[in-house]
Amino acid sequence: MKKITGVMVYYYFVCKRKLWFFSNGLDMEHTSELVGIGKLIDDTSYSRERKNIMIDEMISIDFLKDWEIIHEVKKSRKLDEASKWQLKYYIWILRNKGVRIKKGILDYPLLRKREEIYLTVQEENELMEVLKDIESILNMDMIPSTINKPYCKKCAYYELCYV
Repeated sequence: MKKITGVMVYYYFVCKRKLWFFSNGLDMEHTSELVGIGKLIDDTSYSRERKNIMIDEMISIDFLKDWEIIHEVKKSRKLDEASKWQLKYYIWILRNKGVRIKKGILDYPLLRKREEIYLTVQEENELMEVLKDIESILNMDMIPSTINKPYCKKCAYYELCYV
């Protein structure tokens, strides 16, 4: 069984094809200008915080406050649902390790906004189903079909899907 990373949870909500490519070693993000901008925002925001905390080579937390609040820094709200579930996964992982996480916060420094994220019991059950589905995608022999969303044109994997 492969470790399910936070990026995989994020990709699951964005595009299952992208998740499949990524889980099979095709990482195109390093070629994306938009990803580079996101990394720059992450690197230059919240400079007083201890950042990019890696947990079990599964999740990379942007930063923590008092081991109670997880912060995830994002460039925009365009893929908000994926960001929320990625953060809920981080909360779930840390709670299962005995860390008393109260909540997560999605930080949007360019928008000067933030959003509090909680993990309910019902969402935890939904997350278990998501993780099972991710596991099945990781074990697929065939690539999932394209999704043809407006954001596909800016995706680092665009050429693999449409050219």
